[in-house]
Amino acid sequence: MDAEDLALEEFSDAAGLDQGDDAGEKTAADLATVFDVPVNISAVLGKSHMSVAQLLKLNKGSVLELDRKVGEAIDIFVNNRLIARGEVVVVEDRLGVTMTEIIKAEDGGA
Repeated sequence: MDAEDLALEEFSDAAGLDQGDDAGEKTAADLATVFDVPVNISAVLGKSHMSVAQLLKLNKGSVLELDRKVGEAIDIFVNNRLIARGEVVVVEDRLGVTMTEIIKAEDGGA
């Protein structure tokens, strides 16, 4: 069993972390040791499958059809693991993502 398969409580026990008097209640301070661990976050608008020949024909201004419909939720991945779904939003002059649904570990699949 590796760290990915451990629940937070099991990880704390395995790592020898002190859970204090109230082991059932977790706070952000309990995770302070991992705050500086870098993660890769991806917001996937959709996917498309094509051959190399089709890929080589793409030019500036080409339209790539995705497998999603307008207004459909996008997938949010952390380290290639689906953790949430959300919507694209505009914040000032930049694009952002609002999480609308958190995916539980058992629902996230791979």
